[in-house]
Amino acid sequence: MTVLRTSVLALSTLAATPLAADVTLYSGRGETLVAPIIAAFTADTGIEVNVRYAGTAELAILLQEEGDASPADVYWAQDVAALGAVKGQFADLPAETLEKVDAVYRDADGKWIGTSGRARVVAYSPERLSAEELPATMTDMTDPMYKGRIALPPTNGSFVAHVAALRVATSDEAALEWLQGIAANEPIIVRNNTAAYQAIADGEADIAMTNNYYLGRFLAADAEFPVAQTSFSEAGDIGNLMMPAGVGVLESSDNKEESIAFINYLLSDGAQQYFTGNVYEYPVTGVGIVPVAGMGQSFSDAVAAAPEFDVNSLTDLEGTIALIREAGLL
Repeated sequence: MTVLRTSVLALSTLAATPLAADVTLYSGRGETLVAPIIAAFTADTGIEVNVRYAGTAELAILLQEEGDASPADVYWAQDVAALGAVKGQFADLPAETLEKVDAVYRDADGKWIGTSGRARVVAYSPERLSAEELPATMTDMTDPMYKGRIALPPTNGSFVAHVAALRVATSDEAALEWLQGIAANEPIIVRNNTAAYQAIADGEADIAMTNNYYLGRFLAADAEFPVAQTSFSEAGDIGNLMMPAGVGVLESSDNKEESIAFINYLLSDGAQQYFTGNVYEYPVTGVGIVPVAGMGQSFSDAVAAAPEFDVNSLTDLEGTIALIREAGLL
């Protein structure tokens, strides 16, 4: 039995009280990643979920434009910068929901909560880059030795959030200088992180900054997939940032009870096992969640390499996008 089947079967055993209303979800998470867990929620609760899929940043901007007239009940974002951008539109989450995860994986004011974790990593071609040639820090990515060799998804939510973190850790001026250094290296622009891995595998690029969980999916399909990944070798570097995907309920929602039920479902042991076993992310709650061995970056390695950083400080999405645009990457 596949891990997916195991996870879905586990989810089907969760007790739930049927509720009547539908939930409208704006999902910045990819359909192939999260559609199975949404379907399992509906099967178990009877609550239909109407999903609008799009880029995380795109949906955050849409929510800002829609304001109280938004049809969305729930916003599920790939990164915390987008959550911070619309935090003012979120309702307070109940304490019993917030208490399910550690404080590092939720908003300090209780407006959003993490659903799964990921680490930023360096993906590379082990055939064309030796260990000695790998960058020790995020800053090193601007070295001319990587000119024409970097795959970059500048609109990806995690990349935008990572730049937002660089702004907080350094300054706007330093972040812009880094972006301009990346632009000077003439990166191969790709649509998303999946495309970045594929560009390396196809020989179009040699290196990329991305999230840890994509490689596990490629290796599950092809054990010989020709891409490796690692952390920046300097422990504590901002390049090794760990971030949760997260979710919040819109204050304007008329279906808050059903929306909270959806969030609690995402934090159940069965859902956390799904994120770990099928999506290759890290769980944010649960006991005895079984990781998939050998698939990408281990949780312990990611924690050892990560900087100390308050993800609640990531709120200026539009300002970060403006910097990326100013550097000529958009």
